[in-house]
Amino acid sequence: MFSSIDLDIRPGAGLGMFELGSSLWTVLDMLRSLQHMFPQVDIKYDPDTSSITPIILHLRPHIDLLFSGYHQRLHTICLRKLRDPNPPVTLRYRDTVLSSNEEVLIKVGISRTFGPTYPGDDLRYPGVLFSFEEDVIGEGLKSNAKHSEDRMQEVKRVIIGQKGVDAQDRDALDEVMECPVMFGDIARAVVKVNDGVTLHVYPASAQPIHIRIGETKAQDLNVILGPPLRVHYKEDDRMTIHSTSRSSDDIDDTDYFYNYFQHGIEFLISGSTHIVQKIILHTNVPGSPLFQRYKRCPWDIEGRPEDDEDDTPPRMRFYDRFETISHFLSPREPPPSMLLDRTDDENGMTLPSPTTRLHGYDGIILEVTESSQVVTVILF
Repeated sequence: MFSSIDLDIRPGAGLGMFELGSSLWTVLDMLRSLQHMFPQVDIKYDPDTSSITPIILHLRPHIDLLFSGYHQRLHTICLRKLRDPNPPVTLRYRDTVLSSNEEVLIKVGISRTFGPTYPGDDLRYPGVLFSFEEDVIGEGLKSNAKHSEDRMQEVKRVIIGQKGVDAQDRDALDEVMECPVMFGDIARAVVKVNDGVTLHVYPASAQPIHIRIGETKAQDLNVILGPPLRVHYKEDDRMTIHSTSRSSDDIDDTDYFYNYFQHGIEFLISGSTHIVQKIILHTNVPGSPLFQRYKRCPWDIEGRPEDDEDDTPPRMRFYDRFETISHFLSPREPPPSMLLDRTDDENGMTLPSPTTRLHGYDGIILEVTESSQVVTVILF
């Protein structure tokens, strides 16, 4: 463990290595390489609303990171227990040390550094709040502390959030506003069955990216999405026993996957033509077997428009329940499903509900948890 943690505060932007707007996947991936600094990370969420639950990462003993429920973006950072020496924390603002082993963060010190602010129980500035009470992050940016005029009051919590419109603090359950750390990430993936997917990326002004099954080439993916984090050659042919289109002798064992873990999306590419054959989108639902292997890809499944003039066709979204999406894809009874236990290939992994079901439709397969959350969409 580090002898101390040195953090700079950036109101409305971040704290130390943590940037507001960063994805849950990115932050957890970074924390894996920082186990010497943060040896214990607790993940807290509501299992009853697992697909849209806000998530808290508790980095003992000092830092809480609150992520938004829909897009899993870092919304609020809470620094507390500033005087806990295990490990000691040094907090800086620009060139000024606010808190350390030798420097206690008190009310008058905040006023001298940040200047005047509005009356209230806490000291509020755009993008940062200093509280004198030990409350939990679930309280958001609000506090019920009793007002005190004591200039020597010790700061117990420092809370960093985005600067809201008209300098007003934003609700802890709001989604994170677009910011530079998101640029290049997928904001929305619009699925068209039997066609492909349209990726809308940050910033909002960027042109959408169209990827079509049977048309887009691996070279195109390298140009528009960059090189994949991993190229994986297809080795698992267990599903071919269910195929009615070709015999197992016809399977091309040179097919390969482009894995874009950082986008929550992967592509199966033909080894002979190098054209996209399948597109796989991941929902990154907490508690599911694939949680944190891929970033959340916020997908919509687009239906057929009512007529030629309908520019708002119906859509199902990643947080809709399986029964609703199934009826949307096929009003008949759901097709027979197959069981899949992803922990079979993972020695030592145990989950309360490791089994998912695969439901196949024309051109699309849904992988569904026992709680009716769709964790994977496969287009073919």
